[in-house]
Amino acid sequence: MRAKLRSGRVLVAALGLVSARGLSARSAMASKRIVVWFKGTNDLRVHDNPLLARAAQLCAELGGDAEVVPAYSFDPFFFGVSELGSNKMGPHRARFLVESVADLRAQLRAQCASDLLVGVGPPERLIGPLVGSAPAGGAVLLMSDEVASEEREAVGRVRSAVRATGTPCDVESFWMSTVYHRDDLPFGGGARGARANGGGLERMPDMFTPFKERVERELATRPMARTPAAGELPLPPKRDALASDGVTAGECARGFDLLPSLAQLGMAEPMDDPRGVLRFVGGEAAALRRVRHYLWDTDCLRSYFETRNGMIGADYSSKLSPWLAHGCLSPLKVVEEVGRYEAARVKNKSTYWLIFELLWRDFFRFYAVKHGNAIFKLGGITGERREWVTGAQAAERLRRWKEGSTGLPLVDANMREMAATGFMSNRGRQNVASYLALDLAVDWRLGADHFEGLLLDYDVASNWGNWVSAAGLARAGRVNQFNIVKQGRDYDADGAYVRLWCPELRAVPAEYIHTPWEMPQQLQDKLGVRIGEDYPSPLAVPPGHAFRGAYAGGRRPATGNAPIGGRAPNTDRFGRRPSDGGGAGEPGAGSARRRP
Repeated sequence: MRAKLRSGRVLVAALGLVSARGLSARSAMASKRIVVWFKGTNDLRVHDNPLLARAAQLCAELGGDAEVVPAYSFDPFFFGVSELGSNKMGPHRARFLVESVADLRAQLRAQCASDLLVGVGPPERLIGPLVGSAPAGGAVLLMSDEVASEEREAVGRVRSAVRATGTPCDVESFWMSTVYHRDDLPFGGGARGARANGGGLERMPDMFTPFKERVERELATRPMARTPAAGELPLPPKRDALASDGVTAGECARGFDLLPSLAQLGMAEPMDDPRGVLRFVGGEAAALRRVRHYLWDTDCLRSYFETRNGMIGADYSSKLSPWLAHGCLSPLKVVEEVGRYEAARVKNKSTYWLIFELLWRDFFRFYAVKHGNAIFKLGGITGERREWVTGAQAAERLRRWKEGSTGLPLVDANMREMAATGFMSNRGRQNVASYLALDLAVDWRLGADHFEGLLLDYDVASNWGNWVSAAGLARAGRVNQFNIVKQGRDYDADGAYVRLWCPELRAVPAEYIHTPWEMPQQLQDKLGVRIGEDYPSPLAVPPGHAFRGAYAGGRRPATGNAPIGGRAPNTDRFGRRPSDGGGAGEPGAGSARRRP
């Protein structure tokens, strides 16, 4: 796969009225403003960034009679509350995002002699005025493609704001978040079909293995986009005039030196827990340092396959996901570095497996394009009707799951780690998701929504795709219901991870560390770990580990009459109308702040 690189210029996915060639032909040397809109979902970097490469290409075609304005806006919508009641972004991810934007500005200045105009407010109030004040030659807006409804709705508002200015503006959108390009996939109508009918992916397999095997066999990765050199992205001659205090109607506060604090974004400063695997610092520079550390400085890639299911420490896995999720790191850059590593050090199952994990990211992004809002629905892709617990019972189970007080040590340790640090291992995510959806029979979307708010590496497609799969609603083969006790004994045999995050269990011997409720009462008294007092009684336990406690329910939820179906007009991505309510622990719980 990595040896098959295409040659040639970056292909343009033009959503405007003209192609790149047509734009050059008709420019007639009229001064033009090129606005590069960074969104923070897959584009916060200068390496392998098609937006910047295209901006430099346009400037060259226009004979230098152009100006480039890179811009980013902190959108308050994504700092609000979701339809299901969770914060859409927690303090750890908010800090990482601010750091990433600051580093993007630094990289633009250092590598491209450019800059970044930062706004605080809805992006349409940043991009609209930038297009509206463009020179006589009009404007070009460059942006990355999105795969999910809320992000696409933001794009729609920006496009409406641009049209409302009356300024001639061509809009070009680029796919830039995967190893393989969407338009190269062999599952539908190709580049033309990618604009309709499920993104041209109507024949894409819903199971990962056949997807992986076919793309590896038939596709080549595209070349990385070139990073523009100094002088190729000229700033406006009077760039200070683009700053605004946000007082003008329809505009937001913006400036080339503006960078909001977390407090200004309505967020608290996160606490750094010393037990965390890593202090994740946002930005492209930190991302490339991490790649260098994991591959070259420590040689950890050599044994990645053997260590990847660890839970303690910085280097049991690559930990690249937060930078990939924000676009600080291109997946193609990782592919390139792994290829270099294989040529210089070793090529083995571990080097392949890191690329294999990147293909899971690809799969879920394309899966989200194919299935649209079905990944947010209670019945998932399958439309299966199940009887989920509701009301006070659901609220109690959900509360204990979120707090890490389910009485299942492996679940509790992972949930506490995520709450304290914003990070959870892949092994942990599979276990806690399976436990909530399949053991406790709580609406799986409430778990996905909670993850959305807390995870540093939140990515809409990976998060919701993994959760709908964990709930067994993804049309992906058998339901993989985890035996939490067995998983604990397999991947935390001595209980070191559980003791790290559940210190009340530190005295429990390894024999009982994953089943503390099985300790004889005499031993509980001796150790000072009384189940139901010092550590919670379990909500549900796997077969063979009986507990006469608060809940001894079955392993699989029964079928029932839970609502499913397509999205009706004037509903959110979950199919709910803005006025829908709901009891505690139900889908309508919490206030949902959505922009009109």
